[in-house]
Amino acid sequence: MRIRLFVLTLAVALTASAQTKSQYPQTKKVDQKDTYAGSVVVADPYRWLETDVRESDEVRSWVDAENKVTFGYLGSLPYRDTIRKRLADLYNYEKYTIPQKQGGRYYYRKNNGLQNQSVLYVQRSLAETPRALIDPNTWSKDGTVALTTTLPSDDGRFLAYGVSEAGSDWVTWHVMAVASGEVLPDEVRWVKFNTPSWTKDSKGL
Repeated sequence: MRIRLFVLTLAVALTASAQTKSQYPQTKKVDQKDTYAGSVVVADPYRWLETDVRESDEVRSWVDAENKVTFGYLGSLPYRDTIRKRLADLYNYEKYTIPQKQGGRYYYRKNNGLQNQSVLYVQRSLAETPRALIDPNTWSKDGTVALTTTLPSDDGRFLAYGVSEAGSDWVTWHVMAVASGEVLPDEVRWVKFNTPSWTKDSKGL
């Protein structure tokens, strides 16, 4: 099945590619140059595209124009909807992570099948009904805000958890009171490739 699906997809793509020539929008260049080590000049004419689309109308317009070309091409591919439906059917099943016991509670994540993000559940014992503690699907309409690492305190009262937006490596850490689900005002921003740790008395992160 996988081989047939790959061959079909490749054949469709090659056929459409031979029939369609995409016209990409023009991308402006800016006079941006940086000097390193006192004498090495490096041009960076597309620096303006590094601005977040949520903060720049110009970048958002560029992304929209690029997406129009991309999805216009993809929309013209025969059998695309059939392939998409088949893949969705194959992937639409419940998924669980392995439960981990930390701070006197069991934590695990569950995806009902096609959710953008898995939901974090907690329970005091394996016999107790699990409670949804964090549902990242409520954080954004497009499902691009994700829950990264979670870290319960040793006494089980608090849960530190990381949040990443749009696939970024930059993570913002928050702290939640596990019993009530209340998110505390404390946060640690601009964390990259690092996981905090709790003090043994659970009073500091």
